[in-house]
Amino acid sequence: MAETWIRLLGPPRIESSGAAPPQPKGRKAWAVLAYLALQPDGISRSRTATLLFPDAADPLGALRWNLSELRRTLAGVPISGDPLRLALLPPWRCDALELVGSANGNGNGNGNGKDPRQFTGQLLEGLAFADSPIFDSWLADQRYRLENCVQSLLYEAALAALAAGTPADAVELATLALRRDPFHADCTAVLVKALAALGEHRRAREEVTKCADLYHRELGLPLPAEVRRALSDSVPSADPGMPPTAATVRSYLDAGSASLSAGAVDRGLDQLRLAVVLAQRAGQPNPDRHLVAESLVTLAGALIHQAGGRGAEVADFLHRALSAEAPDGVSRTAAAAFRELGYLSVQRGVPDRAAGWLERAMQAAHGIPDEQARILAIQGMLASDTAHYGDAVVAFTESGLLAKAVRNRRQQAFSEALLGRVHLLRGDLGLAAASLDRALEWIAEEHWTAFEPFVAGVRGETYLAAGRLEDAAALIDRSWVMADLAGDHCYMALAAGAEARLFLAHGDLAAAEHWIGRGLEPTPWYLWYTARLLDAAAEVTIATGSPRASAFVDRLAALASRSGMREFVVRAQSHRAVLGDEAAAQSVPWLAKEIDNPALAAFLARRHGVTL
Repeated sequence: MAETWIRLLGPPRIESSGAAPPQPKGRKAWAVLAYLALQPDGISRSRTATLLFPDAADPLGALRWNLSELRRTLAGVPISGDPLRLALLPPWRCDALELVGSANGNGNGNGNGKDPRQFTGQLLEGLAFADSPIFDSWLADQRYRLENCVQSLLYEAALAALAAGTPADAVELATLALRRDPFHADCTAVLVKALAALGEHRRAREEVTKCADLYHRELGLPLPAEVRRALSDSVPSADPGMPPTAATVRSYLDAGSASLSAGAVDRGLDQLRLAVVLAQRAGQPNPDRHLVAESLVTLAGALIHQAGGRGAEVADFLHRALSAEAPDGVSRTAAAAFRELGYLSVQRGVPDRAAGWLERAMQAAHGIPDEQARILAIQGMLASDTAHYGDAVVAFTESGLLAKAVRNRRQQAFSEALLGRVHLLRGDLGLAAASLDRALEWIAEEHWTAFEPFVAGVRGETYLAAGRLEDAAALIDRSWVMADLAGDHCYMALAAGAEARLFLAHGDLAAAEHWIGRGLEPTPWYLWYTARLLDAAAEVTIATGSPRASAFVDRLAALASRSGMREFVVRAQSHRAVLGDEAAAQSVPWLAKEIDNPALAAFLARRHGVTL
């Protein structure tokens, strides 16, 4: 049976290899189709009618007419019920759905096997909906989100191609990604690595020079370190007398872990890099693929959690590990690789991709409770960042129970601290305080000073929300000092935002603005921290009447939309409403109804008189 495609990316159209199919009449019919296609759980008729036909005399009647128009053109596609659901069955396919499915899919590095090069054009490209301002806002958010999905898929497909030994494909994919975002330093690093692998060293140097010029000219910044490393990467040399055997590899893995535990990070990383080199040489010409994968995952994990590594180098190690390890079935090594890729995607703000990696991680971790505890914690982070707070509470609670069962106190502290963050965001201050105090106690027992700035900062914000400003100041100041001494950009952004809110509560607007500036100096990898800081920046600059307020709000809105941070989308629209944007004011209650957060509801009620 010939496939029939609903093309929502680019100028919308129905395509079939047979006779020319009928097309829906009118842009609102296309709007209804796109909206239903991207609401997998369905949406009520009244909400859809209010969204798309706000000025119609009979919004539900207008919706019924457009649904009948879609049924006429989408023969055999059920569109029914309340909530409304769109069910696509063969021969029908939809490019936007395949893009989201690819981002959530089970493929190794490339979604569920879909080629990301096929996804071109914006959602409903060429159509505008100024007469439906709330839908127009929803459409802008979805365009950001889907563009982010495509960019992430191109980048990870390039990494996977490089890991699989097809650098020419990696060059093509990375080049396409850079056309979309020329400032994507990790894509540039992959491109440089791929060109070097092809022996095109002059082109590799030219790409590095081009990147350096771009960053200097447009941003006033030096060449990103990951691009510089991509050109100068060198493999550590092992002692020529050291036999490349499984025993020597495991000795270096053990030594590296011991060095890291003792705080000797550079020495530990060197030892783990040597373990990778020896594992690749051991048993040549048929190396132990599992040993190679284990060494790569161990090195990647150390770079991420001990050295702040987040770029192309780390992702390359993880994709190489999955190329070496059989990606299907139960495997602690594969589960860890999938988990770390999910963790990186959470921090980069690509929630659809993160969900796919973490689903694969959980499948590979079947019957491995300590790994399941780690995965659940990252799933909780994802749910929290995207304002699915109930799911986050469940994930963190289950993670903590598993961690307790396997006596992993650090994992318990991590999950409990993130649970405390959820309670704080929802305004459950008693629960937040209890969780964070337990986490601080466990951190002290473990001497885990690297994680303390986060927990201290969030605990300080809990005091701040309760009006206990002196108690808040003590912990927030400690959070900043420890984060600054460690050079941790994420925790610095968190602490600076907390300092700004603290001084805003004191009425010292100049000090609050000062802390916003300090927080914006570093660049956190974890984009949720950037969004939270921009939210604080918007509040502070609105309070001071600063002309910078609009720019901060626009940055927050774009970041939140692209990264699926639903609560920050609402808060950005709230800030715009305060600045006089009437369309944003209309969208605030509509968007907020989708989020179960009493603290957000109370904030909007105070600020706008909105009752959800």
